[in-house]
Amino acid sequence: MKDRLVEKAWQALDKLKIELPSWGFANTGTRFGKFIQAAAATTIEEKFSDAAQVHSSTGACPTLALHVQWDLPNGLKDVGEVERLSQKFGVRPGSINPNMFQNQEYKYGSLGNPDPAIRKTALRHILDCVGIAEALHCRDVAPWFADGSNYPGTQNMRQRIAYFEEGLREIHRSLKSGQRLLIEYKPFEPAFYHTDIADWGMAYLLAKEAGPQAFVLVDTGHHYQAQNIEQIVAWLLHHKMIGGFHFNDRRYADDDLTLGSIDPYQVFRIFHEIHMFEWEKGTAADIAYMVDQSHNLKGKIEAMIQTVCTAQELYARAAMVDHERLAGLQQSCSLVDAEETLRGAFWTDTRSIVKEWRKSKGLPGDPLLAFRESGYLERVTRERGARNSGASASYA
Repeated sequence: MKDRLVEKAWQALDKLKIELPSWGFANTGTRFGKFIQAAAATTIEEKFSDAAQVHSSTGACPTLALHVQWDLPNGLKDVGEVERLSQKFGVRPGSINPNMFQNQEYKYGSLGNPDPAIRKTALRHILDCVGIAEALHCRDVAPWFADGSNYPGTQNMRQRIAYFEEGLREIHRSLKSGQRLLIEYKPFEPAFYHTDIADWGMAYLLAKEAGPQAFVLVDTGHHYQAQNIEQIVAWLLHHKMIGGFHFNDRRYADDDLTLGSIDPYQVFRIFHEIHMFEWEKGTAADIAYMVDQSHNLKGKIEAMIQTVCTAQELYARAAMVDHERLAGLQQSCSLVDAEETLRGAFWTDTRSIVKEWRKSKGLPGDPLLAFRESGYLERVTRERGARNSGASASYA
């Protein structure tokens, strides 16, 4: 008979699903360049194959986020190939991500560009992405906008708000029943004076303006230093406006580090807010958990396995908080006991609990070790090495 807290952890692990990013398996880097990895995926088939390795070892990653311009360069014509690969590798297509930052015409913005022709081009691309999502039976369309400016006085910020409101309303009108528009925010980079969607409040207001199928996407790396991300999550939960997460960690800014590698307590606190909300409401929060990491130094697949395992361990810890006790202590303002109740769960070593859960599902107890022993990395390194040796070292 399992302990009650272990039972709670297992139940939480049963429902935790984490989407992997296709771009996280390819050669990507920083704004300065990238270090080529011989085993990196060079095709959409190789991305699906790598994602399947992570899913088979962790049991938690049934979907792969797709970047349309990179993964479906021919748009709807590529849907059949994606469906074939999904069947072959047992990983479904996940969120559909438009590319609003790579093309030269977006130098001064996409939906916020002063040129109506470029705004129309950007809008058409996102509407095409909505169509691709419908064809692939994907729920979420998740654009990230690099729009902004670098110098004071060079753009009309209020006018650009109106451009975004107009464009997002039109995108929302194209959504089919059950589809969602996830609006992401970022304080800076590549725009360093003002970013058009710079924080959760701006994303929230734009989502409300767009319509009821629009929600906010929280990227854990897209915040100022020392910002209280779990408070943002609490506000969005309260207003039923959180749509999903992009998981990563950062030491300074948007560093694309593996989840929990810098501040695991913050990740735990975020998960705790979600678990506490679900306990209070008696219902599951409808949140898409997605990874958004592009590793320049770590091996791509191993870094993904690390992130997923860390998420599972911290999610299990947060599920083991005694919510009833904590709620009473919070109400009575018993500060030390309340904090110790939270900290006690955080300091619980859940690695053995997660390991036993995996074994109960027929999964390897140690996903990283299982992957290393599989020989997959050595095989794809041989197969892909020549193609990757000729890859550009510039960012792409």
